[in-house]
Amino acid sequence: MKVVGFAGYSGSGKTTLVEQLIPALKLRGQRVSVVKHAHHSFDIDHPGKDTWRHREAGAFEVLAASPRRLVLMRELETVAEHSVHDLLAQLRADVDWVLVEGFKQSDLPKVEVWRQTNAKPLRFPDDRHVLAIATDSPEALPPATPCTVLDLNGADDIAAWLVDNALSFEYRTPLFLP
Repeated sequence: MKVVGFAGYSGSGKTTLVEQLIPALKLRGQRVSVVKHAHHSFDIDHPGKDTWRHREAGAFEVLAASPRRLVLMRELETVAEHSVHDLLAQLRADVDWVLVEGFKQSDLPKVEVWRQTNAKPLRFPDDRHVLAIATDSPEALPPATPCTVLDLNGADDIAAWLVDNALSFEYRTPLFLP
């Protein structure tokens, strides 16, 4: 499986890009999964629904399944940040690509998503794992940018670049998980 991280500041367009890359990769016959880092408490269920009621009653895990969907919710008893490698280990291995949104400090190969209008610094000079920059402002990048520069608004071209460079994204489980 190939794994690529998408790192950038809030408002840079990471979610939109990942959303657009999924169908672009699927059109190329690729099976795609996503791992998303959430900074805040979040909920995929809603008050009053059966799974919410089970979780609220104290269930450690609630697995909901239908013929078309399976969702596992697990309540964590202690607050802990999860390593991206631990989360990747929980995915099925029979996918072609895992798009990882967030986890900007991870050691995964990444595409930096950058907009000049956000007025945030570029990450690539301090992150050797950034292989490409997806931006809508290529003219604002330093002239000697060593990374591949991709058009943030060209998800189909980014998908083609990922597939063409697939070997750079082949996932290798670390020998020692953090």
